[in-house]
Amino acid sequence: MKLNWKKLGIFAGGVVFGTAGIAILKSEDAKRVYTHVTAAAKRGGDAVMDVYTSLKENCGDINADADDINEERAQKKVAQKLSDARAVIEEYEAEQKAQDEAPAEE
Repeated sequence: MKLNWKKLGIFAGGVVFGTAGIAILKSEDAKRVYTHVTAAAKRGGDAVMDVYTSLKENCGDINADADDINEERAQKKVAQKLSDARAVIEEYEAEQKAQDEAPAEE
């Protein structure tokens, strides 16, 4: 049986590197880095939530203003229909009065 020294060396190097890598990842310096990265991520999340809250409030204001505009337009439309109906009634009454006042043809 022939040993492949190259493969064995690569395997041993991987084990050593992996073990050293785990030790480095568990070190106090690494934990400090993780803590700072996590704190920065939380600050970023807080900033995103602030923007979200502001945007949500602005959208609520815009929606309320749009509702007001639509309500005002609806009221104007109803007022216009009433005005048109009154004009038709007044025209009809004027025609009726004119007919009543006209001399009867015999």
